[in-house]
Amino acid sequence: MSKANPTRDEAFDLLKKYNSNEALIRHALAVEAVMLHFAEIFDEPDKEKWGIIGLIHDLDYEMYPDQHCQKVREILAKEGWPEDYIRAVQSHGWGICSDVEPIEKMEKVLYTIDELTGLITATALLRPSKSILDLKTKSVKKKWNQKSFAAGVNREVIEKGLELLGLERDFVIEETIKGMQKVAEEIGLKGNL
Repeated sequence: MSKANPTRDEAFDLLKKYNSNEALIRHALAVEAVMLHFAEIFDEPDKEKWGIIGLIHDLDYEMYPDQHCQKVREILAKEGWPEDYIRAVQSHGWGICSDVEPIEKMEKVLYTIDELTGLITATALLRPSKSILDLKTKSVKKKWNQKSFAAGVNREVIEKGLELLGLERDFVIEETIKGMQKVAEEIGLKGNL
C-alpha cells in the first residue's frame, strides 16, 4: 500500500504510536509549525507536506535513539510512505546520525530549524512570562554565544543550515519564533500571557 500523500492525521497517529514522551511530541509540533510557516514564506505549493515532515522528523528517536534517522526509513517504508518524505526526514540528521545530505529547500529548512527550536524553547522558558508570545530575536541572540545555556543545542548545525539556505541568522530566528508562536499553547509555551 503506497500513500502518495500521507495525511496530517496519519502522521500524528504514527508519531504517537512511536512516541509517548510529551516533550518530544511538543518538539514535533513546534517543528511542524515552523515548517508550515517557512512553507508559507517560500510560497511552497505543498505546505502540508512540509508540515508533515516536520511533525514526524524525530519519529524513531524515543524508541530507537541509537538508530535515529536510520530506523525511520524502515518504519516509514513499511507504512508505504513516499521516498521523498523518508529522505527528507533522514536528512535532518546529516553529519550527526545520517549521511543523507539536505538538498531540497524543505530539507535544508528542517535541518536548520530543528536545533533552533530547542534554543528558542529554552530561551522562552527562562523568561518571567515563560512564554514565546513575548520573545524577541535579540533574547535568543544573547543566549546563542552562551555555550553552557541549552548546551545540547548544536549551534554548528544551525550555522551550517543557514549557510545551505543562504539566509541570515536573525531572519531565521525571527521567523522560527513566529512559527512557534502560532502553536504556543500546544507546545507549552503560552506561559502566563
